[in-house]
Amino acid sequence: MKKILSFALAALLPVVALAEPPVVEQAKAIRDEMGWKFSVTIRHGDTGWEHYADAWEVLAEDGTVLATRPLRHPHVDEQPFTRSLHQVMLPDGTRRVYIRARCTQGHVSDPLTTVDIPL
Repeated sequence: MKKILSFALAALLPVVALAEPPVVEQAKAIRDEMGWKFSVTIRHGDTGWEHYADAWEVLAEDGTVLATRPLRHPHVDEQPFTRSLHQVMLPDGTRRVYIRARCTQGHVSDPLTTVDIPL
């Protein structure tokens, strides 16, 4: 029985290792006409359609989601990858936002990535 249990636990280890949340490696904001352009670089252990980084979000300091950039397919062979979102409207006076990435397994990046909004 002990041998079977050890084998079962060993078989689960790779699955646990693949269940890591996405990591935001870099994020920046630049003025984009009337709004802001956000460029975000993410690293994640995408394995295919069953598990991949599927979005990143721009959050206000109070946690309100200001914008979401969907990621519509896995990036198995493109790590890390950068995607942008244009003309994001921020509330007047916003000087700092946070970026959070998520994956199809429900994991989110932690800690949040701080982006200071240039004056």
